[in-house]
Amino acid sequence: MNDPAARGRVLYSVPEAMALLNLSRTQIYELIRTSRLVTVTQGRRRLVPADSITDYVRLLLAERGGSRHGARDWGLL
Repeated sequence: MNDPAARGRVLYSVPEAMALLNLSRTQIYELIRTSRLVTVTQGRRRLVPADSITDYVRLLLAERGGSRHGARDWGLL
């Protein structure tokens, strides 16, 4: 079960990441600039790995105070 495709989407476009995180384009690019959201490029396209989105949500939960309630609801733990 090491096949990434079996887990679902692996990469998202910036507009898809915007929709998933409910953030504006400016906010997404600020997160990328500050390395809070990691991206990769394929040719000229900038793509956001699914793991990067998950890591960012975990970071937000950790900054909130370490409560793990809610992380389970998102399927992150």
